[in-house]
Amino acid sequence: MRHVKALVLTGFGLNCDYETDYSLKLAGAESHRIHINEIICGDGWGSGVKLEDYHILVFGGGFSWADDHGAGVLLGSKIGFNLREELDRFIGSGKLVIGICNGFQAIVNLGLLPGFNRNYRERRIALLPNASGNFINAWVRLKINPDSPCVFTRGIGEIELPVRHGEGNLYAADHDVQSLFDNGQVVAQYADTSGNPANGQWPANPNGSLRDVAAVCDPSGRIFGLMPHPEAFNHATNHPDWTRQREALRRQGRLLERTEGDGVRIFRNAVDYVRSTLLSLHHSTS
Repeated sequence: MRHVKALVLTGFGLNCDYETDYSLKLAGAESHRIHINEIICGDGWGSGVKLEDYHILVFGGGFSWADDHGAGVLLGSKIGFNLREELDRFIGSGKLVIGICNGFQAIVNLGLLPGFNRNYRERRIALLPNASGNFINAWVRLKINPDSPCVFTRGIGEIELPVRHGEGNLYAADHDVQSLFDNGQVVAQYADTSGNPANGQWPANPNGSLRDVAAVCDPSGRIFGLMPHPEAFNHATNHPDWTRQREALRRQGRLLERTEGDGVRIFRNAVDYVRSTLLSLHHSTS
């Protein structure tokens, strides 16, 4: 069986690459952390790294270029200037892209999202500074849209993940926001403890994002951007309430048997999709 290969970008202030790489490996991928310059320069660095050799491209979290000129702006510009044609071919071949936090900001700047009418070069949404004016580091509950075509969230109804950002306030023209909802491209909304949309209320909605939008995808569901960090919930003990959950189980005479964090499900969905579509298609035609 051929391996599902994932490329996790590193360098220039990105700082979630180790957790993302680890989560992808837990999900069954052959994951590689690759410096941005290495993928851009390729043979010039003697690496021979080619985007076309991978199935999943990850724009991870962090503070690329220290968020100078705006979060994700310089990362998006560097990738767009140097790898636009390769990126277009990557997307056109049916492969997957995920942007997490700073990566979400970058692919929005690149125009990969929202991708209306499969136009992946037009910027139509923005991620503005949090409405509070402050950086926020907290756990949030997400309500997943069951009608979304998103590959990464299949079979997930709700999930808790941490957010760590200063610019996650999704904004767009009213008609574009409505199009996101009409097309099923709103993948997840911030929710309250009962699982209902947060209705813009802090702290359930941590940044003031319009209509509580936390994650969106392109019309195909293969390009996914979210502000919360799934890679940061790769083990049960990452969750702040894990000791309470363990004690509740202990009092029932049970053990905390499942140690994998819920965030890994997002990466496993991606790996399973590649295996069932891209790799199975390759196998049937070879």
